[in-house]
Amino acid sequence: MDRRYFSRKIVEWYHEKKRALPWRATKHPYNIWLSEIILQQTRVNQGLPYYHRFIEKYPDIHSLAAAPEDEVLRLWQGLGYYSRARNLHKCAKTVVDVHGGLFPETYEELLTLPGIGEYTAAAIASFSFRERVAVVDGNVFRVLSRLFGIDMPINSPEGKKAFTRLANELIDEQSPDLHNQAVMEFGATFCTPAKPDCENCIFKNKCFAFDKSLQQELPVKTKAKASRNRYFYYVVFQKGKSLLMKKRTSKDIWLGLYDFPLLEYAKPVAVKKLKRDFTKTGYHLSATDAITLSETYKHVLTHQNIYCKFVFIKPVNKVNFVKSATRFYTFSQVSALPKPILINRFLIDFSFHA
Repeated sequence: MDRRYFSRKIVEWYHEKKRALPWRATKHPYNIWLSEIILQQTRVNQGLPYYHRFIEKYPDIHSLAAAPEDEVLRLWQGLGYYSRARNLHKCAKTVVDVHGGLFPETYEELLTLPGIGEYTAAAIASFSFRERVAVVDGNVFRVLSRLFGIDMPINSPEGKKAFTRLANELIDEQSPDLHNQAVMEFGATFCTPAKPDCENCIFKNKCFAFDKSLQQELPVKTKAKASRNRYFYYVVFQKGKSLLMKKRTSKDIWLGLYDFPLLEYAKPVAVKKLKRDFTKTGYHLSATDAITLSETYKHVLTHQNIYCKFVFIKPVNKVNFVKSATRFYTFSQVSALPKPILINRFLIDFSFHA
């Protein structure tokens, strides 16, 4: 397919069919960067409210850079992949401290910023500064694989290089911003994974996958590694209208978020085992202490399945914790803390609120 034909047709389609999204109404790199970080691993309809909240709370890079990390994480709560939020905050500080509050204007310079990889750098460079560099995401992989009949795995190093090379060959020289947005939008709303609208497609007569009936086979992706199961037992200590919580500091999931004292196992355990291990939480269980367990909460992460039960304890003895990271927070304070969505679900279910 001729490069100019492909770009012209898909940009024409984009002008007619594109969704009205707020970050498309500006060339400002802050807005574009924020939208791209939010939309990584997130659907537009889920990410859009978060975009509006962040713009309202932090209308510019300076206000975001000056915000406390806990506040940023709390606003991010529910989007998952919290390293994105930490890197968002770190990147804002870098842009302010190192670049005087101005985003670098080239793809290569943007790559030096925290949390900005090839995809985000290409998006900012082309959308804001009209640099001729292709944005390659899952939607672009799918469109190019089907149209041009490429069966290289999109999650292999060789496949990524081949698709990126083709995408850069196809991109329009005059309007790289429109070209990139058009291909991404075409994949997101028209050439979709499960039910592409092939009969009404502008490329129907030139599409390899349609001609060979390979829409469901393309693109090719190698099988992901199996998920591992983790079994969490969160110990809930309540004192009046306060709950004992701690900030997660280890290099694991939910870094920087707050949760309860935790006992973790490789498989489900009985109450007797939990009682024997209670000293690991900093509390010595007495014979008169009564404990009850919640139902199991399941939380699915990338390559991990969390099976969680919350352990309620009504201690007779005074609770003494020597770990400075662990302390009691009032219900209103807990509400303001950044927490994993799993913890938030529990708090809502059991009506722990001010």
